[in-house]
Amino acid sequence: MNEMQQEIVAGLRKFRLDKIEPVMEHDDQNSNFRMEIFNELGELGFTGMTVSDEYGGSDLSCEDYTYALEEIAKSSVPYAVTISVSSMVQSILNIYGNQSQKEKYLPELTSGQAIGAFALSESGAGSDAASLKTTAKKVDGGYILNGSKLWITSGGIAKTYIVMARTGVEGAKGISAFIVEDGTEGFSFGKKENKMGWTISPTRELIFENCFVPEENLLLGEGQGFTVAMGGLEKGRTAIGAISVGCAQRALDEAISYSLERRQFKDEIFNFQGLQFMMADMATEVEASRLLVQAAARSVDSGKPDAKLASMAKMKASDTAMKVTTDAVQILGGVGYTKEYPVERFMRDAKVLQIVEGTNQIQKVVIARNLKKQYEK
Repeated sequence: MNEMQQEIVAGLRKFRLDKIEPVMEHDDQNSNFRMEIFNELGELGFTGMTVSDEYGGSDLSCEDYTYALEEIAKSSVPYAVTISVSSMVQSILNIYGNQSQKEKYLPELTSGQAIGAFALSESGAGSDAASLKTTAKKVDGGYILNGSKLWITSGGIAKTYIVMARTGVEGAKGISAFIVEDGTEGFSFGKKENKMGWTISPTRELIFENCFVPEENLLLGEGQGFTVAMGGLEKGRTAIGAISVGCAQRALDEAISYSLERRQFKDEIFNFQGLQFMMADMATEVEASRLLVQAAARSVDSGKPDAKLASMAKMKASDTAMKVTTDAVQILGGVGYTKEYPVERFMRDAKVLQIVEGTNQIQKVVIARNLKKQYEK
């Protein structure tokens, strides 16, 4: 890390230990999201990290961003994910929005006064995003949206939603992207999912019933929605990789600390070779994942995002998070399975990291396709 990155991490470490860590176990059990924590992260400049200062952002690099997300995730995967998804909305607006859209929506998002959400998935359109059924019918002055979206991160607490809907033919070419604000007539929320992990981050169904969206809220143009949706994938997948690294690192820290304190057979359990081998593997996998995430981030910063690297980083880091958190519970033994220690929470939070931003099976498809292109040349 360079000097600025060290300062970012140090500032976030103090914030998470002072403000997030003391309330996480209580809030995890009570599914309680604290908007004031998000607001304070915004005041410190951590909710609009990669957007230009012209719109209130911090104008940081993607590599800086990954270090920040990793640090936040060491206390709370859900808060890191909330920032990540809101940042993806900001990136979409920054890249594809017109000047008026940027000026209207970005400042509130970058300052942490509002949260952004991304609405693509439906009951029959997850990995196969191009098969979505939500429609947007052209009328005078705008569009009428009808349909629903499922599994939307920050649903119900977000203010600005990027919604994909079908304006034309079947497949990717018929999809358009719209900015929909909370409180718009005809836009409501369905059930809140009762999840294994990420309990403080609400996941809600979005319902559109004759919801009028003005024409000025169309992003880029009709039929350009799939381009908008796919445009931020490399950065989004890199972000999930960074969060996965933070989750895994915290679990490793807890496991090593416990093993140095816990004694059995008149010795610290850290000194048992079986556990040493486990922790050596855990540490190696975390470091390898971190380096892959940083490589993917640097490709984004170069202006030539590498889809293969981003998918590798997301897949490797989230698989590592699942393995390392599971092993951490094993090292702590019986207490690791209780809520007395945080490793069970991180194990639950790790699982969905293998699913969001494209399942890890989809990442393998992306990696293989890019390998084919590379070797066909």
